[in-house]
Amino acid sequence: MASKGRTFLLLLTVAGAALAKPASMVPGKPDFKDMAKKLMMKCQNMGYQMPMMQHNSIFNYSDLPVKERNQDLSSSSLSTLLDALNLATGDTSKDSVDSVIMADSDETSNKMWNCTKLRQMIRLMRNSSGAYACYIQAVVAPMSWTTLTTPGENNMDSDDYDAMLWAAKPALQDMPPSRLNLPPEVKAQYMEKIMNMMRDMHDTMSDQQRACVVKWVKEQITQKYFNCTMMPPSDSGEESKPSESMERCNRSLKWLNLKAMKTIGPYLSRLTPQDVDSSPRDKLCEFFQSAWFKSNLSSVSKMNPSLSKTFLKRIQECYSGKKELAEHADKLGTLACYYDAPDLPPDLSRKLLSQLDNCDNPGVRTLRKRLVQSVMSNSTSAQSVLELGSSVTLLSPTQLFALPDTDLKAVLKNVRPNVPWSKSQLKALVMAYLGGKKCKEVTSEELIALQSVAEGLPSCVLKRIRPREILDDPDALRNISKRMRRGQLKAMLLGLRKDADPSELLQKLPGPLLQVMSLNDLRKTNSTFWDQVEKKNWSQSQAAYLAKRMHDENQLNYRRLRSVLQGVTCKMIGKVADRDTLDMTQAITETPQWLSKVQAICASRKLFSTLEKERADYFKTISEDELDNIPTLLLLHLPPAKVKDLPDSACPVFLDKMEVANLSSLPVQAPSRPALLQRALRCLSKGKDLSELTTEDVSRLGQLLCELSASQLRLMNPNVTRSSLRAMATCPHIPQRNRADLIQLLIQTFKDPSDWSAETMEVLGPLLLLDDNATSALPNKPWMKDVLYFLKSRLSYISDALKKKLFYLTITPPSNAERRKRAADADAPTITFIEELGADNVFWTPEQMDKMSTEIFISTVEILGRITDYSADQLKMLQKKATEVFGQVSQITESVVMQMGCITRGFSNTDLKTLPLSLDAMEDIADCSWMESQMQSVWMGVAKYNNLTAQGLGAAEMVMLNQFICGLNQSEIRQLNKEAFKDAVGSMGDIRCPYQVAQHLKSLAVSAFGDPSIWTEAHVSDLGNIIAGLDRTELASLKESVCPFLSKTAIPLIPADNFAALSVTQLEALGPDNAAMVTTEQQEALGDEQRAALQRAETGSQEQKPNTGESGAPSLSVEGISAFMKPLLFFLIGLLLL
Repeated sequence: MASKGRTFLLLLTVAGAALAKPASMVPGKPDFKDMAKKLMMKCQNMGYQMPMMQHNSIFNYSDLPVKERNQDLSSSSLSTLLDALNLATGDTSKDSVDSVIMADSDETSNKMWNCTKLRQMIRLMRNSSGAYACYIQAVVAPMSWTTLTTPGENNMDSDDYDAMLWAAKPALQDMPPSRLNLPPEVKAQYMEKIMNMMRDMHDTMSDQQRACVVKWVKEQITQKYFNCTMMPPSDSGEESKPSESMERCNRSLKWLNLKAMKTIGPYLSRLTPQDVDSSPRDKLCEFFQSAWFKSNLSSVSKMNPSLSKTFLKRIQECYSGKKELAEHADKLGTLACYYDAPDLPPDLSRKLLSQLDNCDNPGVRTLRKRLVQSVMSNSTSAQSVLELGSSVTLLSPTQLFALPDTDLKAVLKNVRPNVPWSKSQLKALVMAYLGGKKCKEVTSEELIALQSVAEGLPSCVLKRIRPREILDDPDALRNISKRMRRGQLKAMLLGLRKDADPSELLQKLPGPLLQVMSLNDLRKTNSTFWDQVEKKNWSQSQAAYLAKRMHDENQLNYRRLRSVLQGVTCKMIGKVADRDTLDMTQAITETPQWLSKVQAICASRKLFSTLEKERADYFKTISEDELDNIPTLLLLHLPPAKVKDLPDSACPVFLDKMEVANLSSLPVQAPSRPALLQRALRCLSKGKDLSELTTEDVSRLGQLLCELSASQLRLMNPNVTRSSLRAMATCPHIPQRNRADLIQLLIQTFKDPSDWSAETMEVLGPLLLLDDNATSALPNKPWMKDVLYFLKSRLSYISDALKKKLFYLTITPPSNAERRKRAADADAPTITFIEELGADNVFWTPEQMDKMSTEIFISTVEILGRITDYSADQLKMLQKKATEVFGQVSQITESVVMQMGCITRGFSNTDLKTLPLSLDAMEDIADCSWMESQMQSVWMGVAKYNNLTAQGLGAAEMVMLNQFICGLNQSEIRQLNKEAFKDAVGSMGDIRCPYQVAQHLKSLAVSAFGDPSIWTEAHVSDLGNIIAGLDRTELASLKESVCPFLSKTAIPLIPADNFAALSVTQLEALGPDNAAMVTTEQQEALGDEQRAALQRAETGSQEQKPNTGESGAPSLSVEGISAFMKPLLFFLIGLLLL
């Protein structure tokens, strides 16, 4: 034991020696300082304040041996931890900590890591909680991981190893893949321990991190048990590895044995089909039949089609036939998505159904329908229905309506709230529960019982709810509201308002209901609710109102704003005192999901100008610590000239930041993008040729990799080019200017896509699919449809070419034999085709639609009715089908109209006026591309059927009308209740009315909110597309500060002549997203200066405006890491002097 203890101490010393080097000397390694700093920021984001020096109550020492409790913790531990924290936070203050900071930095680092008390610190941390544990862990976690990954750990005591793994876990969670730094050499027993930890972290890891773990564990297994390596040879562009002296593993090596599969665990989902083929049959069968298989793959929700099918093929070898494997269907997990099941009895069908809930691949719906039919063949009891899981949605409305009352209540009680019911199913379930009474008054208990189908409740029911009980059940209220339409939410809110004041509602309402509260309601709340604000998700208009109110009352704590951040204006950011600017920018970038591009630009300018007041050449002479303090999200906005001037000494920190940077906050056309890429490449190449870059080097580019051009990739080592193209296939955005050349390089590098395997398509497909011609030319291979559907779910943009290709692959069998078999009706829509295609049914020709039978049309009308962009000819044919099936307009029922959805757009204006159009159904068909005359007819029809008048419309009715409020004439719009309009407008702002109608609605808005020149950011955001009705004078009168709050969908609706009335400053203030929406016609109406201003807005490169004086008072509530460093030091002094 003593020998192992000495080894442990030696390891700490060696780790210290490594970390004592500057970051630039340890490339690709996780930086202790950076890790500790990030973990401390997490503590602060969790709401933990810096612990005060009540050290006697901090830790529980009772489980420590008396000898350890009495050991002197005042000497080396004190110096070590204080030095570690000082290094982590970059605190260089001299006034209060001089006595504990060593003069020589190398000596300090070595002393820091040469710490005999780390084990005790870990044990103490185990017995602490809250803020105390969090801040100590921020230092101990990176210290532990660095020690574990230092060569020589193999002789460490097993208990020490376990303790350090436990302590190190937080340091790994956000570590970039290139710096995951798993130990290159590790004992087999310790490899198992590391993989146990990695198993726990699997669900929270990114795909790139998981790939790193798989690569590492495969290499460890082959080296330790087979004495060979899977690492690529040195000419691959990789840096030289110790394993290169080892013999390369033979391709036929059966390395994936039972022990290997258990070790790899859930990371089996990241293997290749070739890896699965490397498993001996008997070992794979033993693994599948054991509990290990199901437990390891239970957390895996998705697996590549090629890997899934290879696994299934190999597992099938364990059994004599398909039915024998089906007896074990409950073990399949995500593999069940691609299982070609035979006809099964009810008990086995039930087993397999339970595995299909998360499957969305083509063909799975047909399988589920077959299994449901089997399960229900012998029974229709509630128990049988409940056993269907999410597949209960495959029962027809008739089957659901026919359930006995007791069975219906049992189903509604036990079905998950997120089951995707169709509209007709919802109506059937709700009407069955309400006994056929559409507007029955329900009790709170009944409403809670209906929560799984609440989105099917009529608005007349919601208006009559009794609020008191339901307000006191937050879980039920959340489930009830989360899938409701805005009209339902507004109706429910009106019901809740009867017995609850706005302040109580603000505290108790969940997000969806809260966001339909009007600005008037918010004004009625008292000023004692600021502690509630940060816990809520607000709409942009609500956030703008709250931010202004908090700012005016001096309550604007940037670190606690969360969703309110979206309402902060550039003017507010500009007023932050210079001395608080760094803390403010660090605070707002902690919640990037609420930070707009405009706000990021304003905050970055404020920060950069503040820093340059300290030194005119700040960015030319910036130190690593100074660069590290700048939030990465804002560093992206550094002007190109300043990016170019960054010193080489800052490269390690710059690359670390770029590796984890999310470029989505940077405008697509921003000049900073190429500048950042060029600087990063200069840092990596160190003045040498790009051909010397390794794969590891290029991986450090992060999302900047996506900005690489084909010409730059061609300058690299061929193997690095190949790996870079693979990595680029995961890019969220590839610049349009680079795409054609990249596709050409892709085909040159990986050959003709028609010859690609399924695995190659899975990896490179997203890049190839950027080219419409290449997409259209893809061959009809047996696996192609599955792979393209799999890729489709991962794409940020789905082209029409891909939709058409999937349509063709769906209706065209891959083999000639199947095509001949189906030749007679190959071009006729079937129920299976229509259910599988979904929105892609838009590609059927009118002639093909005409071939639908009555049965097919009735069975699929609701699916066909969801498509919003049919052509006139398609609509004509579908309307003809509807008339043939359901009869003339006078015979069509409200339920049928609801099912037809967008198909109703094919009816004539005369017919639209007489159709039984329910007000509750208007939101469902609002996006069906209606013409102006049709909207007028629909309004007349819905008004007649629901006994509505313009002057009688309340807030809920206005919201439910949605787009069809555009059908009111000028006289009717004038009759609208102004107070109801003010209450409703925030929930109806995305309507798109013709300009003349928008003008009438604008006039109503002026009467409600005053002249546009005094409209606030909250008003402008609330009004949404109604803003497009402003005339030239009114647009020109808008305050510059409200321009970023204009709805981007409103921009193209503004007539070009009116848009030209915007000033240069207004155009500059629009921001990148709004500027990108400006139409060609609008641009042509602008003058030269206006076009230049618009260009600056779109690229985020508008000129820096001079700041007038010191900006505002200090924000005492905003604290950065450096601000809370001193209290932490004193806290640790108290702790360690115990």
